[in-house]
Amino acid sequence: MIGSVIGSVIGSLRTRPSPDDLAALTVAGHPSTPRSVEIGGHRMSYVDEGSGPPVLLVHGNPTWSFYWRSLLAALPAAGMRAIAPDHIGMGRSARPSADEYPHTLRRRVDDLGAFVDALELDEPISLVVHDWGGPIALSWAVENLERLDKVVLLNTAAFPLPAGHRLPWTLQVARLPVVGDVAVRGLGAFSRGALALGTTRRWLPAEARRGLLAPYASPTHRTAVHAFVQDIPTDPGDPAQPVLERLATRLPLLDELPVQVWWGLQDPVFDVRILDELATYLPHAEVHRLADAGHYVLEDAADRIVPGVRDFLAGSP
Repeated sequence: MIGSVIGSVIGSLRTRPSPDDLAALTVAGHPSTPRSVEIGGHRMSYVDEGSGPPVLLVHGNPTWSFYWRSLLAALPAAGMRAIAPDHIGMGRSARPSADEYPHTLRRRVDDLGAFVDALELDEPISLVVHDWGGPIALSWAVENLERLDKVVLLNTAAFPLPAGHRLPWTLQVARLPVVGDVAVRGLGAFSRGALALGTTRRWLPAEARRGLLAPYASPTHRTAVHAFVQDIPTDPGDPAQPVLERLATRLPLLDELPVQVWWGLQDPVFDVRILDELATYLPHAEVHRLADAGHYVLEDAADRIVPGVRDFLAGSP
């Protein structure tokens, strides 16, 4: 019985989706019309709302631009231009195979830089980042300090794992050969599990659950989700390790800028030890510790985060 289930799942992984089958995905609650630009030969989808100083919203794994829907509505109303790309392989963006696209941190940093250039974002940019959106966007940011205005961090990291800090068992299982592939890509366990483990609520609202899962409904749509998990560096020889080491050496440069931090303290991955480590790099950051919020901190505490981020970016006291 188990063998037949695993066999059918692995067989389904070989089915390739149409490159544009998610380009026009519509989701209730996402107040945005998608646009796209070609980055490195692949279509990157994004939403671009409002006008004024640009704010780049960079998501992590396994989310997409939908995660930013509350800020995509609030920031334009406050006179800002809110831009939220979907990483290649995620959200409404193209779904290249592992042979066609490396799905590495280094490539995603390069893609983000190419995206900023493609949109000709020449005036100072504010960044709002979450999860793996932090290492991606901040790796670009520390090499382009003259292009930055302000930075907002939501439950993320910007350095290798601190000594003695182990990945939770859920991530360790998701990284296992075969088992992880079947669980994460085949069964969608990572995307679905994040809905439960990423919040302090018993259940996220139905709109949030449907929206977060919408682009990841089939195994071929979850290739990037699995690749993100595999790319987490746990060894000095892992490809992402030198990227994070470089970021860690330059991260203190961001302390010269206005930095705001919103942190859900019930996060099982980016826990308080990660926050404390982050504070050693950015001692002047404005830090908000939310005891009743988890990893999906913007889902758990939008009522506090959205006005706080809006006022911070707008320069209000």
